[in-house]
Formats: sequence, structure tokens, C-alpha cells
Amino acid sequence: MSIPNTYTAKYTKISSGYMGQLVEWPEVITEGPTLEECRDLLKDALREMIIAYRQQQKEIPPGGALFEQVAVET
Repeated sequence: MSIPNTYTAKYTKISSGYMGQLVEWPEVITEGPTLEECRDLLKDALREMIIAYRQQQKEIPPGGALFEQVAVET
């Protein structure tokens, strides 16, 4: 049984909805009309990228980054 890896998703509001991208694996990127749909599409894109990397015998980038937002008064 393999241990699940986690990746950090970054979501950006765009004119057509949301763009989602993995911080540790920037090639995994997608767009969706809602945040929820963008999340689902990003998970699908990640699964497809893992399959493609395994078929090509490429190393899968490790996940597990930790990010935090820092507030500053302007």
C-alpha cells in the first residue's frame, strides 16, 4: 500500500472563473468556471500527469510544501 502524497494548490480568480495550479508541480494546471469545478479538474489533471510520468519513467515531483499568507498593512 502506498502512502498518499499531498500537493499544494494555488487558485487564482480569472475572468472566466478560476485557474488552479500545483505549486510543487507547475505543469499541472487547469481552469474551471467555479472554484469547486477547478478543484475537481486539477485533481484529474494531477492523476493524468502521474500516469504520463510513470509511462515515461520520469520522476514524480515530491509534494508536501507548506505555505502561509503574511498580512501587511499598506
